[in-house]
Amino acid sequence: MSAGGGTKAIVAALSANAGIAVAKFVGFAVTGSSSMLAEGVHSVADTANQGLLLLGKRTSQRKADAEHPFGYGRDRYFYSFVVALLLFTLGALFAMYEGIHKVEAPEPLDNPIVAIVILALAVLLEGYSFRTAMAESRELRGSASWWQFIRQAKVPELPIVLLEDTGALFGLVFALLGVVLSLVTGDPVWDGIATIAIGALLGLIAIVLIIEMKSLLIGEGASPETLRTIVRQLEAGNVERVIHIRTQYLGPEEILVAAKIAFSGTESLVEVARSIDEAEIRVRSAVPAARLIYLEPDLDRTPR
Repeated sequence: MSAGGGTKAIVAALSANAGIAVAKFVGFAVTGSSSMLAEGVHSVADTANQGLLLLGKRTSQRKADAEHPFGYGRDRYFYSFVVALLLFTLGALFAMYEGIHKVEAPEPLDNPIVAIVILALAVLLEGYSFRTAMAESRELRGSASWWQFIRQAKVPELPIVLLEDTGALFGLVFALLGVVLSLVTGDPVWDGIATIAIGALLGLIAIVLIIEMKSLLIGEGASPETLRTIVRQLEAGNVERVIHIRTQYLGPEEILVAAKIAFSGTESLVEVARSIDEAEIRVRSAVPAARLIYLEPDLDRTPR
């Protein structure tokens, strides 16, 4: 997927969350519902997160320079990691704190019908954002399951938006249940319990994102399937075999390939250089993301 892939999903999520945040805070001001307040803070965090994702996509497009000779592609991983931290601190921890406070000192809700209407509207807007993210992810996901896609994707923005929207939808359901149960039973403690559930859900999602973004930020290699394709293309010409190979993602759409390749020893320097050029062309044709390729020729000293 190109560098622009996922931008539509991010913009859709940003627009939806900004509008939802305003509505939720209005609902909190009218009703005093702690789950509405937690959901409002959650939406503010999500809106800021989408802004950071767009910033990361922009800064990652800077050209390589002397200080960063491999470019700035990992900016997208860095900002995605910051997003995961913000989701945990602003979303999960605040919701847990507010929920515990409301359970210990429950307060009756004012105009709970207003909260129900606002939350129902928020479900529709979040559903639109979630559907957009799924549509943007479908081509990149291929035959993998959604969980495999989240675990294996090298484009960080789409898994983040998918998980954020999933958490937002479940959080809205929890908030609705809390308000409805408080209304039906007359006991506002249910609103606090729903708020704690929202915090726990956001914390779980944030931890998953932190683990995945940390792995990408440190540097992940090509998938086994992509690695097999690269090796197969390297060995398709005059190269006898790949002695060893290392790969690493410098960004979502840029793989560094470094390999030592064996020749028979009868080729001239000109023939070796030509074979290396042809090997690079084959690899880039099969794996366009392999933009940086460094090949070291050597003799095959493997015992027969």
